[in-house]
Amino acid sequence: MIPVNTRTRMHATVISRRQTRVVIVEEATMNPPLDTPPLNTADVVIISDLAEARRVQDAIEQLLETSAAHTHDVFSIKLALEEALVNAIKHGNQLDRAKKVYISYRLHIDRFEVQITDEGPGFDPADVPDPTAIENLERPCGRGLMLMRHYMTVVNYNASGNSVSMCKHFKNCKK
Repeated sequence: MIPVNTRTRMHATVISRRQTRVVIVEEATMNPPLDTPPLNTADVVIISDLAEARRVQDAIEQLLETSAAHTHDVFSIKLALEEALVNAIKHGNQLDRAKKVYISYRLHIDRFEVQITDEGPGFDPADVPDPTAIENLERPCGRGLMLMRHYMTVVNYNASGNSVSMCKHFKNCKK
């Protein structure tokens, strides 16, 4: 899990917003090059509620709109972020409002990084069936993971499968 301080018990509260690097000790870490410090970082803890997730998504979208990210990159991040948050709340925490979702994100001049961790038992992404296989076309599972992999540059899970780290390198900067 993301190491956080005692303020993480608060309901949908940004626990830190700073201009310095966030260090996350996790198996699926996001290790940005040292030459590009983040422009903005935040650690957020929410209860397992889709409305709370939507508020985080809106805040991140507002942040991205002020960045060098092109609208296509913003769309990609929004879609992958929504899928990851819904998965954490519905599948990881089983909609249990007593369980938390930990979101850590960093905006760099050339990329956006996010790590989402739930308090569920985790899963093995390799066990999720390919939604594009003919036998799975009518099954609802796996599409969110496929979209996350498609729209983000990097998608990694920790060993237990309850934390996903994603990175989107901005290909199209605003002109």
